[in-house]
Amino acid sequence: MAHAARSPARVGEEPVVSDPISDTPASDRTHPDRARTGEFDQPYTYDVDTRAAEIHQRFADLEPGAETGHVVSVAGRLMLRRVQGKLAFGTLADSSGQVQLFAVSATTPGFADFCDLNLGDWIGVRGEVMTTRRGELSVRVDEWSLLAPTRRSFPDKWHGITDPDTRFRQRYVDLWVTPEARRTFELRSQMVSLIRRFLEDRHYLEVETPVFHPIPGGALARPFETHHAALDTQLYLRIAPELYLKRLVVGGFERVFEIARVFRNEGISTRHNPEFTMLECYEAYADYHTHMELTEQLVAHLAETLCGTTSLSYAGRPLDLSAPWRRGSLAELTSERIGEEVSIHSAPERLRNLCSDHGVAAAPGWGPGKLLLELYEKTTECELWEPTFVTDYPEEVSPLSRRHRSEPGLVERFEGIVVGRELCNGFSELTDPVIQRERFTEQLERRDAGDDEAMVVDHDYLRALEYGLPPTVGLGIGIDRLAMLLADVGSIRDVVLFPTLRPEQSDHGAD
Repeated sequence: MAHAARSPARVGEEPVVSDPISDTPASDRTHPDRARTGEFDQPYTYDVDTRAAEIHQRFADLEPGAETGHVVSVAGRLMLRRVQGKLAFGTLADSSGQVQLFAVSATTPGFADFCDLNLGDWIGVRGEVMTTRRGELSVRVDEWSLLAPTRRSFPDKWHGITDPDTRFRQRYVDLWVTPEARRTFELRSQMVSLIRRFLEDRHYLEVETPVFHPIPGGALARPFETHHAALDTQLYLRIAPELYLKRLVVGGFERVFEIARVFRNEGISTRHNPEFTMLECYEAYADYHTHMELTEQLVAHLAETLCGTTSLSYAGRPLDLSAPWRRGSLAELTSERIGEEVSIHSAPERLRNLCSDHGVAAAPGWGPGKLLLELYEKTTECELWEPTFVTDYPEEVSPLSRRHRSEPGLVERFEGIVVGRELCNGFSELTDPVIQRERFTEQLERRDAGDDEAMVVDHDYLRALEYGLPPTVGLGIGIDRLAMLLADVGSIRDVVLFPTLRPEQSDHGAD
């Protein structure tokens, strides 16, 4: 449906009363042609030469009642429509913003059909940029085309989508009616772009590693399993790209990174989604102090660039992301929190009693390192609001980390904790293939004993280590959690475009 141009109209005055929103399905409340045929002669393309934001940038200072003589072609969804007699006003939204449409019955082709459009219809409009007598910047509707009709009732901007589950399932609607959602995902996109530039400026090389792994590895997590028919072999969706990235350091790439989609067969919560995005980077000739500094510099840079400051507010509480961040060992911070000195050298029975006192159900096979870690996670991690590097983890729970150079039983590992949750994990990498084989064997024994998150022996990775891995540090940052932090949202579903959800409770699925 295309409508030819007519002579320009005299600039009018927009009304203030909007049409009520009908709950009737869109296909039942349109003009007769739509109801009868259910299809349109829609164009295959539409020549858009201007975005809404460009109109506001160029003509922001127009006086009320001005006509520019500048004709533009715009397209987007009709988000609001107001009709008063022989005048009609609409709000056209595109990916850059919104602009008002101004239609007059005497000069707008198909004026009645224009007034009968549904909220959410995609339309293209060609006309002069002007301002109304009230000074509202507008595009006069000299020509218009229906590009795609909406056949479902579209929420308006005043009501939006109030049910969170509907928002996440129907993100294609949520992005139009919830401006905060669109801004969050734009921020996330900008954040990922900035991360790439930040690392590339430091001579890191971006690489891609396999998503299908012959054995699960690189993290302690339960994998998703699949089967490759042609090879008749079991494969696993990666739980981390770590072991492949370290193979590349063996291969001579001294600084590498990957922004990787990873998959873990675990529960769903406001902090967890079975598939998520992880930044992992590795640097030769460096240790965990190097990547603590890299992390705090990167996060501060992102906050400054995207939010204008490192002094933010999260969930209504102030948060300072500037460097340097606080550093404290896992044992020191746990001791400080519970009011009693503990470490991996504490009597195991005492650690078990403390775990019991704090609601941790300790399994019989746990050693002092695992007991201390669980005690820390229960009592201390959630209380670390300001950015903190928790350092020097037990060797027992860190199978890929290098032994601490001065603290027996510990490794040179850190986690960055912000607003009470883990943001990143990094460590000086274990480079000795003999010790790594011993760690893998210990993990395999735990797996055989029923721990389905324990690692298995990766013989090819051990072979790579035998060729020599130089001193190396590695870092993993959760992209989703970093986006949550900078966007000030409380659920991972708010930063994942299409989060994993429970099946819809309907006999007709998505109908």
